[in-house]
Amino acid sequence: MRLVVQRALQGKVSVDAETVGELPGPGLVVLVGVTHDDDRETAARMASKVWQLRILRQEQSAAQIGAPLLVISQFTLYADTRKGRRPSWGAAAPGAVAEPLVEAFVEALRGFGAVVQTGRFGADMAVEVINDGPVTLILES
Repeated sequence: MRLVVQRALQGKVSVDAETVGELPGPGLVVLVGVTHDDDRETAARMASKVWQLRILRQEQSAAQIGAPLLVISQFTLYADTRKGRRPSWGAAAPGAVAEPLVEAFVEALRGFGAVVQTGRFGADMAVEVINDGPVTLILES
């Protein structure tokens, strides 16, 4: 599992001009990519890592201050661009594998008490983020 975690002042994801998920104030925007050997345990472990990650103001975590999260699936995080000019997506898990694991990641966060909104899996999404800092981290399982 590969995550891009951004500390954000605001965030919004839309599909066909309809807002489907929103970060109403300071919190984290998390882009989630799933690869072939990920499983529910990986999703739970990565959710715990994000929830406890001390990257908010005053070195606080989302868990400490109850910061909201906006989680968006993003298979392109597994693009392989080492050869040629056209990315290969072979390392990204197919939708039938990835979608339940993204949902498991979200459910694990909610199980910790997190307020989580999401994008729409497989949709063509418009994502708006106002970074705070900016602070952007890449996490891998």
